[in-house]
Amino acid sequence: MTDDSAPDEAARTPYYQDDHVTLYLGNCLEVSEWLAADVLVTDPPYGMAFQSGQRAEKFDAIAGDEDTSARDSALDLWGAARPAVVFGTWRVPRPFDTRQLLVWHKRGGGFMGDVTTAFGTNHEEIYLLGDWKKVAVRRGSVITTESSPSALTTKVGHPTPKPIGVMEILIESAAPGVIADPFAGSGSTLIAARNLGRKAIGVELEERYCEIIAKRLDQMALDFGAGA
Repeated sequence: MTDDSAPDEAARTPYYQDDHVTLYLGNCLEVSEWLAADVLVTDPPYGMAFQSGQRAEKFDAIAGDEDTSARDSALDLWGAARPAVVFGTWRVPRPFDTRQLLVWHKRGGGFMGDVTTAFGTNHEEIYLLGDWKKVAVRRGSVITTESSPSALTTKVGHPTPKPIGVMEILIESAAPGVIADPFAGSGSTLIAARNLGRKAIGVELEERYCEIIAKRLDQMALDFGAGA
């Protein structure tokens, strides 16, 4: 008689774990551990078939980025009333029941988008969902960084990494409890949570990025600093 539970148990063995962070390799729609967290902070596939410009030969397309179904399915599992921070773009519909819009302003890092247009894009949108009350010093809705996105991409080894400093600002403004990131990517959410003494649960679909996350966490992120 075979043990049908064995594959599930193996799939749920953490890829990486320390006193603060637990990381799983897999599909967040199948790995449910992240749903036990208290606050969602994530940078999901935007649904715009992202390509990394001059680095297209280095980075493959982001998995699940053909449309917003991965993002929306994860948010449905999370629940509309629970606090969530979700990165995104105006090019696709915002998540349902977005309560507030923040802007990440990338000052000094050059411009993205079509180089033939009169204005280059140097910002991304951040959506607040669910119950999001003030628990710290009240901030403005624009978060500005000076780091170059292209330089950060090269340093981290992921096509769309977020600065740890930006993630720390968001987590500092969140209610107490465990942080979840079901689209862990380069691991910036998990590193920021650990830097702030918060526990975090991450899920990442691609093993190559789990390797990057584990390496960054093992190195205590000291070589990336607050801006990585």
